Amino acid sequence: MSNGNDGIPAGFNEALMVGRPPNILKLFPNSKALIVSGKYIDRAMTTKGQAMTIAANGRSQIIIRGVLAAAQRARAGVIIEIAKSEGGRDAYCAVNYWNIARQVDAIANELGITVPVAIHADHYGIKNDDELEQAKTEIPTMFDAGITSIAIDASHQPDDHNLLANIAMKPYIPEWAGLETEIGEIKGKEGLSSPDEAVFLVQGLNAHGIFPDWIALNNGTTHGIEASGQGIDVELTMKIHQAISKYNVSGAQHGTSGNSSDRLRQIASKTHTTKANVATALQMISWGLEVNDYGNAIQDSEKNFIKVKDQGLGEELWKDMLAYAGGKGITGGNFKKLNLPFENKILSQPAEVRHRMAKRVEDFTYGLLVNVFNAKGTADIVIDDILKSKSYHPGVKSSVMEKVEEWTRESIVRKASLLATNKGPEGDFDD
Repeated sequence: MSNGNDGIPAGFNEALMVGRPPNILKLFPNSKALIVSGKYIDRAMTTKGQAMTIAANGRSQIIIRGVLAAAQRARAGVIIEIAKSEGGRDAYCAVNYWNIARQVDAIANELGITVPVAIHADHYGIKNDDELEQAKTEIPTMFDAGITSIAIDASHQPDDHNLLANIAMKPYIPEWAGLETEIGEIKGKEGLSSPDEAVFLVQGLNAHGIFPDWIALNNGTTHGIEASGQGIDVELTMKIHQAISKYNVSGAQHGTSGNSSDRLRQIASKTHTTKANVATALQMISWGLEVNDYGNAIQDSEKNFIKVKDQGLGEELWKDMLAYAGGKGITGGNFKKLNLPFENKILSQPAEVRHRMAKRVEDFTYGLLVNVFNAKGTADIVIDDILKSKSYHPGVKSSVMEKVEEWTRESIVRKASLLATNKGPEGDFDD
């Protein structure tokens, strides 16, 4: 897509007028940031083919800044997200469900970003009936605050409860919004998802007129630091995506941090995955820790992280963070708990330190988008799609194929009882 004399991509200003959802127009009427439904981002990856984009967990303002700069360089549509554990009511990050859109919009306008961005509420966990009732109030407040895409994650529960929770949430999620559903918590090699589980969930949703854009699986990877080396099971992912192919549901790959570039290229090229979540890697890279070529933090023989001198955080602040972690007994992947108490201290560092932190994130993300995910140029596909549809809602990718009378509450419970599933061990597997 060619640029005009002002450097703005052709069609961008028109897309800005018609492509932003109603909640975004209300919040940011004078904005020049193209914040769109997650549906558009998914479709752009599908249109390009064998492509997926980063869904970057914006645990800090620095990470958001770096990812947006990388997307601009790559002309890639991207997703900025935060999970319930990271940014819900009991958050461990300063960025949360209710301020992430405002931060993205402000930074995008400051940097002159002209690529489309979706704001995704990741892993909105519903673990029991009390949380289901809470969601009916809380989810609308998140859309009021600028969310344009959401993942309903009731995968902690039995399969029938998972499906019923997704159905119950239908009235509370705008039809134009990106929608993700999930089977199986992300537990590594334990409790792997199955094709039968995926078919059960997607068929049941279809019968009730719910057409998810993405499905997330437990396909062998983990959240946080990938210590086992097992990583994503590409063959299992292919089997599950094939089993639900007629419903046109794309894959969302969770637990991307720490998986090799070759494995991620396979996910992009061999499966229907269009969304790849990256969280811990971006955090560690922004702090200036030593990582391998795919973002997994390197630890010494005593399991301590290795800080690269004059990279990322200022040295004194890093010492303060280590002291705080030691006093609280925080180790390994739980260093994520440092985000909230140290965000303001990070932002109070000199400009050159903040710049190098963001630049480190930018360069890593650009490499993923261009050399691994095959997402280069997808921003212009989104803009073209918006101009063709002349709407903030691109429509759904499927149609009702299942009979709703065969998916009553009673039949859902009965069908679920026939599934052979293994949920894996109990524990806290939240992002």
